Amino acid sequence: MIEDLDFREATQEDLPEITSIYRDTIRAVNSRDYSETQIEAWSLGADDLKKWQNRIKKFYFLVAELNHQIVGFSYLKNGFYLENIFVHKDFQRQTIGSKLLRIMESQVSMNGHDTIKSDISISALDFFDSHFYDVEKKQKKSFKGKSFDTFIVTKDL
Repeated sequence: MIEDLDFREATQEDLPEITSIYRDTIRAVNSRDYSETQIEAWSLGADDLKKWQNRIKKFYFLVAELNHQIVGFSYLKNGFYLENIFVHKDFQRQTIGSKLLRIMESQVSMNGHDTIKSDISISALDFFDSHFYDVEKKQKKSFKGKSFDTFIVTKDL
């Protein structure tokens, strides 16, 4: 368990580390649950820098830092929708994701919402289940021409 994590709002200067975590985590962690062609298509989302710049500008977007290295990130859309939560592939299962999730849940409450919602991958299902999220529905999602099995999960706060 990591004790000395720092959390702060993301800046545009963080983009190289954020997109690297996104790409590398998908390739290393999510490859257990998705095909090689799905992983390749999904990880290409890291290359859309304009979209990442807009996310940092528009959303509540946090990074987790350890010794000045970004080891995770998460952001909320519309004040209650957890759009992404990613932890560096070399820092999995060290409470970083849980701490980011708690902060996001608190922010959702401070935004005046009673429920947090997210669209998650198969790989994230156990993590969200262990944090008492309920599966609202299983769905197929298309991204860059590939179909993915994903889940919409919710939690009453």
